[in-house]
Amino acid sequence: MSSEKASHHLASRILWGLVIGIILGIVTVVAGNSNPRILSFAQGAAEHVFNPFGQVFLRLLFFVVIPLVFASLALGIVQLGNISKLGSLAGRTAGFFFMNMAIGVFLALIMMNVLNPGGSLDELTQEKLRNEFVGDAQNVEEVHKNQERINFKTLVEMFMPRNLVQSVVQFQILPLILFAILLGAAGTQMAEDRRKRFEEFLSIIAELMTKIVHFALLLAPYAVPALIFSAIVNVGLDFLVSLTYFVVASLLIMLIHLFGTMSVWLKVFTKRSPIAFFRSIRAVLITAFSTSSSNATLPTSLQVTREGLGVSNSTSGFVLPLGATMNMSGTALYEGCVVLFIAQVYGVDLSLANQLTLLLLTVFSAIAVAGIPGGSLPIIAGLLISFNIPAEGLALIIGVDRLLDMARTTVNVGADVVTATIIDDHLKQKS
Repeated sequence: MSSEKASHHLASRILWGLVIGIILGIVTVVAGNSNPRILSFAQGAAEHVFNPFGQVFLRLLFFVVIPLVFASLALGIVQLGNISKLGSLAGRTAGFFFMNMAIGVFLALIMMNVLNPGGSLDELTQEKLRNEFVGDAQNVEEVHKNQERINFKTLVEMFMPRNLVQSVVQFQILPLILFAILLGAAGTQMAEDRRKRFEEFLSIIAELMTKIVHFALLLAPYAVPALIFSAIVNVGLDFLVSLTYFVVASLLIMLIHLFGTMSVWLKVFTKRSPIAFFRSIRAVLITAFSTSSSNATLPTSLQVTREGLGVSNSTSGFVLPLGATMNMSGTALYEGCVVLFIAQVYGVDLSLANQLTLLLLTVFSAIAVAGIPGGSLPIIAGLLISFNIPAEGLALIIGVDRLLDMARTTVNVGADVVTATIIDDHLKQKS
């Protein structure tokens, strides 16, 4: 079976698992209303069997957070090569990539604060969710009550602790991100042969960690129904309403960023009609949505961009492959949505300073996301830990992640094509 067919097969199994888990959970809750012994038995099974099994899936993802973030982020920087030798094309491309991701996360944070999908749960439901996935319902509240307010001093401590190794052992992801960026930047200054060897080393580490993510995803069709069933029988049906609200809100934000922000960019930086543009790249968007992989969509992106949009081979050949690795606009947007949603569900209030820090971190951490289905899950776990939000909260969105993965990959690829078009038009105007 080809990798693309295998990906489709896995996606359908995960979605079917989600549906089965929801149906069984609803039936159990309804039956439990008339016969409490049924609900009590189901809650016991969830506590001792289903939730622990789902935790196996989650812990596999947690295993790879540190090495995957470090290797992938450093690799993304090293692959740029010696930036000073790449000229203005690299500078413009990196600038557009950063703005793509930053605007996406900014929109996500605004919309999630306004819509507040996780805040619709009452305090009792929030406490049940803490008990279900964290174990100590008071721990989350106590951590945030005692947490220092973010200022310049605390930011220095967060990003640059005295002991990097100790911070990594304590699962503090922020210093690791900064160290990986610095190491990658230093790697670009090495002699070409040494830089290549360093790049190969990082590539091997990233590939190994990605394989472990694949192992975890093999459990997903079974872990997803187990986790969603556990949540429903222990928390009730209110959580399903909140989860549906989150999915709709996330999809809405992605649509706004892809067809709103990108249309504005096309109008401002080129003379192209956004409607005609998106009609021309329909095949690219459909391929990205169906495969959930920026890498798998790259051949289609190159062909359509060159033949349908008239972008030069040199520009498309540089921007699009680099974008498949670094321009994760939809992924960064999604990471911001998930972190805020899980924080809202647990009743954790992230301050404005926290959210501005989150914006910066999602932009850089999105670069570390592997271009495969589910590749963002370990990164999101690291972000949750960074803000003292239980990483086990990932269990709340695992079931719908695949659908949203398809949508955010479409945004990623669409933003890549828009960036390549803008840069190529600008270069042609100068020549």
